[in-house]
Amino acid sequence: MVAFDFDGTLTVRDSFTAFLRRRAGKRGWARGLVRLSPAIAAYARDRDRGRLKAASVREFLLGVPRETLEAEAEAFAARVWDRFMRPDALATWEDWGRRGALRVIVTASPETTVAPFARRLNAEMLLGTQLVFDGQGRVTGAFATPNCRGEEKVRRLHAVFGPDLRLVAAYGDTSGDHEMLQIADQAGFRVFTGRP
Repeated sequence: MVAFDFDGTLTVRDSFTAFLRRRAGKRGWARGLVRLSPAIAAYARDRDRGRLKAASVREFLLGVPRETLEAEAEAFAARVWDRFMRPDALATWEDWGRRGALRVIVTASPETTVAPFARRLNAEMLLGTQLVFDGQGRVTGAFATPNCRGEEKVRRLHAVFGPDLRLVAAYGDTSGDHEMLQIADQAGFRVFTGRP
């Protein structure tokens, strides 16, 4: 089994921020950032990425129907794929696939917005931050799981594959990937630098 972080590892930039920005448009994005200024200030103090991400979801996605979000995520992936995906990371991804590895994307981004990329990659599994949808299938602004970074990445892998899991390889690019890299025989930290 091989685990890949998504944003910054397989991609050249953060996909969720880019998705929200595109969805909101220039004016909506600017207005949203102004309204997010208290959350951004709090992040500067406490460095709680999960809290900032939840505030961003509430600001930009609150009330959006699941079907709408899924369709928009699919369209976004199709639009940005050629300029988002790192060619050297894709080559490594494909090489592991040819070798018969089970390839898992483990990301802090919401599973809903990364899923179209995972399908294009033929990923065997996607583990990410899960959004909560209400009884009518609309985004509530809450998370069903903790923000999937740091120790949470390992916890999620262990929950699915068992506590004795040892990865053949893992790839990441931030401090939020260190714990996942520590349970891999081959740890690739910031090894992908290619640009489309």
